Amino acid sequence: MAVDKAAGADAAHAPAQPGKWRLGGALWLLGMPGVVAVVWTLLPTLKANAALLPLPPEAVLLLSGLQAAALLALAVALGVWLAPRVGLQASAMSAWLAGRPAGPALRVQLLPGIVGGVAGAAWLWMLSRLAPTALQPSDPASAMPLVVKLLYGGITEELLVRWGVMTLLLWLGWRLLQRGQGRPGKGLVAVAVLLSAVFFALGHLPAAQALAGVLTVPVVAFVLVGNTAFGLLAGGLFARHGLEAAIIAHVLAHLLSYPLL
Repeated sequence: MAVDKAAGADAAHAPAQPGKWRLGGALWLLGMPGVVAVVWTLLPTLKANAALLPLPPEAVLLLSGLQAAALLALAVALGVWLAPRVGLQASAMSAWLAGRPAGPALRVQLLPGIVGGVAGAAWLWMLSRLAPTALQPSDPASAMPLVVKLLYGGITEELLVRWGVMTLLLWLGWRLLQRGQGRPGKGLVAVAVLLSAVFFALGHLPAAQALAGVLTVPVVAFVLVGNTAFGLLAGGLFARHGLEAAIIAHVLAHLLSYPLL
């Protein structure tokens, strides 16, 4: 995998980039609606178990939101500082913040993102048909709301896992194995995509345990395989075309698959 040529191979002649604080702030704000959406869904559960909580449900909700916001800020900061060093980028957002038209950079990512979104939707649909009984909610009304899947799954997760974790992994491999020289090799990019996909899958195990009650071998295998495969798709899009392509694919995958699940 390699960064898409249209993203700009010659950094010496690239237009001015936005300041790191501006890009970081914009990406953090982009991910925060997802944090708010997913934390807000916890309120009914917290209220139902208020007697078991050490604090009022509203206080627990606030602390959960602050923790998630801080984690998002850390992931965004890692990406802002390290992505340019290893050839990863959020080209459309960077162009817009630098006062340049974002359309050309976004158009380069749009078709790969759409294709990835359609493929991702097909994969999610297939997984829904193969899911172990323990992972199928007994009450369809208890399923994760679409707005959470779009905002948190489609945007915030990409900022956390691809922009933050994958960028960090690629930078570490580049520094250790290439001494920070040149652009990261294709093998390093592939390993970063794979490892970040595995971390992405592992991050879904707590939700699977909450749904299934017990993490049996079939449940763990299903969650890891299903989410790792989707993570490979999103990571490949990020590496080749940019962060926006991965976000487009993730959002579209949830949007297209939701009526079919």
